[in-house]
Amino acid sequence: MSVSRLAKSLKGSEIIKIAAEVNELKKQGHKIANLTIGDFDSTLFPIPAKLSEYIKDAYDEYQTNYPPADGVQSLKECVKDFLNKHYSMDLQSDEIQISSGSRPLIYATYLALIDEGDKVLYPAPSWNNNHYCDLTNANGVAIPVTAGNNFLPTAADIRPHLDGAVMLALCSPLNPTGTMFSKDALEEICDLVIEENKKRKNGEKPLYLLYDQIYSLLTFGDHKHYNPVSLRPEIKDYVIYIDGASKCFAATGVRVGWGFGPANVIEKMKTIIMHMGAWAPKPEQVAMARFIKNETAVNEFLESFKSRIQESLQALYKGFQSMKAEGLKVDAIEPMGAIYLTVKLDYIGAITPEGKLLTDAEDVNFYLINEAKSALVPFSAFGTDNSVCWFRASVGASSLQDILDMMPRVKEALLKLS
Repeated sequence: MSVSRLAKSLKGSEIIKIAAEVNELKKQGHKIANLTIGDFDSTLFPIPAKLSEYIKDAYDEYQTNYPPADGVQSLKECVKDFLNKHYSMDLQSDEIQISSGSRPLIYATYLALIDEGDKVLYPAPSWNNNHYCDLTNANGVAIPVTAGNNFLPTAADIRPHLDGAVMLALCSPLNPTGTMFSKDALEEICDLVIEENKKRKNGEKPLYLLYDQIYSLLTFGDHKHYNPVSLRPEIKDYVIYIDGASKCFAATGVRVGWGFGPANVIEKMKTIIMHMGAWAPKPEQVAMARFIKNETAVNEFLESFKSRIQESLQALYKGFQSMKAEGLKVDAIEPMGAIYLTVKLDYIGAITPEGKLLTDAEDVNFYLINEAKSALVPFSAFGTDNSVCWFRASVGASSLQDILDMMPRVKEALLKLS
């Protein structure tokens, strides 16, 4: 059967392939420490009790018809107040767009700004920018980054690629690494975008910054989230933010996201989302407005939730650092934010007890799935080459005990390699 050129060229999620292997082993009765999906086991990390209560109330109130295309007004007003409180951002209602999670907002940003062949810059690794470039026929340019800078691009990394670029896609805290921009580093990038736009001639597309801060409330220790407009108000006309409730409230299935930025771009995104039908369910919108307005409930949830996430991340981090100290070829970057730990497993080229050569990161990962019953995601699923031996570990779907039980299995499996 004939399909479109786009459909023929589309690639599925690399994480789904890993999940299939994990699910097959589970069917066989194996207990797997599944650190693959950027989601939460809702039995371990349920949504806030007050949010659950408000959702049920909204359904009981028959708030079940179509919502406005740009979002229920009460939610937009509460989002505006919420963002001003947390980030000192003074927004107007027409600068906010509600959607069914953050994915439609990212896609709508691409569709609103990018024409076929337009250059889009993004770091590798990063989440799904390569696929959004495919969907829009953009000229995607992956900027190489290194562990030495926590896999975040610097202004110096970005500068050589700026010529003709229409969008720079950044995320902090970053999926897949859980690392964050420092204030100085983000200021330098903002200055670069401002400088570049001053050079652009009349009729030439500006350089926009897509800034995904969906994990911004999940930061740990002394690490602080920064956003471009608060650092450099002059950049406001060029920044489209991606944000929402999915990650910070363990509410991935509730499907309420919010984007914000220049009113003229948000208006076009509204039309795109309207035609996609990608609005958040009205009961959930009504409930979310009530919840984020309840400051006590929000703070109580975040305090407990962040503490548990950090505890799991620290257990992973200490476990891999302990193995490193014992001479194993592993490493990990200190967890800063989000629900992810960046792990190095430098075993490409190793040989398994059965005599199989591990030729790339995918081989290493599937070896650990089968031998250690532990599943990670190689950075190749986020746009890097398969020879990169760094991996994402996500703690949302595993208990702390699962993680503690996993570490000796991983160590034993790695010691079997030669």
